[in-house]
Amino acid sequence: MRKTLLFALAFAATPALAQIAPANPQIDYPAFQQLTAAVSPQRAERLIALDRFKAEAAKPGTLLLDARSKDAFAAGHIAGAINLPLTDFTADSLAAVIGANPDRPILIYCNNNFSNDRAPVPMKSRGLALNIQTFINLVGYGYPNVWELADVVDFDNPAVGWVKG
Repeated sequence: MRKTLLFALAFAATPALAQIAPANPQIDYPAFQQLTAAVSPQRAERLIALDRFKAEAAKPGTLLLDARSKDAFAAGHIAGAINLPLTDFTADSLAAVIGANPDRPILIYCNNNFSNDRAPVPMKSRGLALNIQTFINLVGYGYPNVWELADVVDFDNPAVGWVKG
C-alpha cells in the first residue's frame, strides 16, 4: 500500500517537476524510447540457449561480457567473461574492452539468467533485468552483434562454467 501511494504521489508530481526544472540537454528520453523500440526485434532474435552460448563464447574473437558490478563479478562469473559494469559504459570504456571491431560478437548474461537467487546473482525485477539495459546500451553505442543467454541456469551446474571468487 505504501509503495503504491508513493508511486502515485511521484507520478502526480512529475508534471509539476517538469515545469520547475529546465530540460537537461545531455538527456534524451525520447531517443532512448526510439532506441528501445528499434532494438526490441533484434534482441528477440538474439536470445540463445546455454549450449550455443558456450559454443559461441569459445570462438576466437568473441567477447563474453559481464556488466554486473565489480564486486559481483569478483564473487563469481562465467569462465572467460570480462567485466565492465553497466554504470561504467561510455564510448571510450566500451572501445577499450571491445576493441576496434564494432561487429565483434558480444555475448551477455546477468543475474536473471541464474536460478540461484543468491549472491552473487540475486534476482532483479523482471522488467529491470540488467540484460535489457546492457543489450540496449551496447547496440546504442554502435555494437550490433550482441547475443544474450536466454536460459535460466543453476550456476552450480558444471556446464555453466562458473568461477567462484
